[in-house]
Amino acid sequence: MEKPTENPEAHNNLIELNDELENYFSNTVIPQLFVDAGMVLRKFTPAAMTHFSLTQEDVGRHIDEVCNNIRFPTVIENIQEVIRGGEDLRKDIQTTDRKWYQMDILPYLVRKENRVNGVIITFVDIDERVQALAGYEKLNKKYRTIIYSISHDVRGPIASMSGLVNLLKDPSTSEEDTRQIVDLLGRSAEHALKTLTDLTDIKESDSDFANAAERVNIENLIEDAQLALKDQIHETGAKVTTEIHQSEVNLSRKNVRSVIYNLLSNAIKYKAPDREPEVHIKAESSGGYTVLSVRDNGRGIEEGKREVIFERYTRLAEDVEGTGLGLFIVRNMVEEEGGKIEVESEVGKGSTFNVYFKAG
Repeated sequence: MEKPTENPEAHNNLIELNDELENYFSNTVIPQLFVDAGMVLRKFTPAAMTHFSLTQEDVGRHIDEVCNNIRFPTVIENIQEVIRGGEDLRKDIQTTDRKWYQMDILPYLVRKENRVNGVIITFVDIDERVQALAGYEKLNKKYRTIIYSISHDVRGPIASMSGLVNLLKDPSTSEEDTRQIVDLLGRSAEHALKTLTDLTDIKESDSDFANAAERVNIENLIEDAQLALKDQIHETGAKVTTEIHQSEVNLSRKNVRSVIYNLLSNAIKYKAPDREPEVHIKAESSGGYTVLSVRDNGRGIEEGKREVIFERYTRLAEDVEGTGLGLFIVRNMVEEEGGKIEVESEVGKGSTFNVYFKAG
């Protein structure tokens, strides 16, 4: 029996089409794979060879034999989904080496037979874009923390100035007292301005998502915090002591200032009703950290509430004035410095907040 006569034109067209496909895959700078309906790797671009460490020996292998090279665990399921459904699939993926790609899986259709004969998989490197977005999210979070800090930290100095102004209005205030009040007003105003400057000083380095670290003197910042809270310290009879073994750190000044201010403010506000507040602030170096501890003899915190105190707008006592932002700000600023904060507490005896800053 004679073979049917081949159609030379159709044969030549097929060869030409195959050559064009080979030429396309050879000159494409984007990583692409062609996997047939039997899940066999048939072709890949030079960029795919480089990105996924493929060799020519991988052509003809089942895709599950080379999926470790692709480093994305569900790639086989995604290919099967497109072959079954005939619909395009696009998703952002993170490979096991933590690089990000936009993956497009397109069905390769045999139109005459209306069937999917395989898929073409395209990988677009979006790692820089994803990292940039993560950086912007971090920066936005930092700016939100700054806004919370401005409203929270400036409240103390302004309240002090308001009280001093009322004293000036009192006709019984002596000339000597007036001079002292004016001096205190100037210092309070200077402190408020310094606080605003610290909190709004967004340097050019922020565009690279970095903190403006500098040599910070912890003792000076403790003195600043006591000045800002002098009215509260005087009214409650609070006794503040310090124990400084590590006096300087290389950190963001505004962050350390806000941490000290908020922890000292809370130690005074949440005093025990039957005794005057005693607050001990300690700074030391330990295990690669600069550890700042603020210990008080106040009300203490119930065990079940020691985590929620760091959430936004959390207030533990209705009789204590506040916004519920203080410890939320502290935690955000400590984490911004790559550190952590822990609390030890006993109801009726007091609390100790330990802040761990990475030593720089």
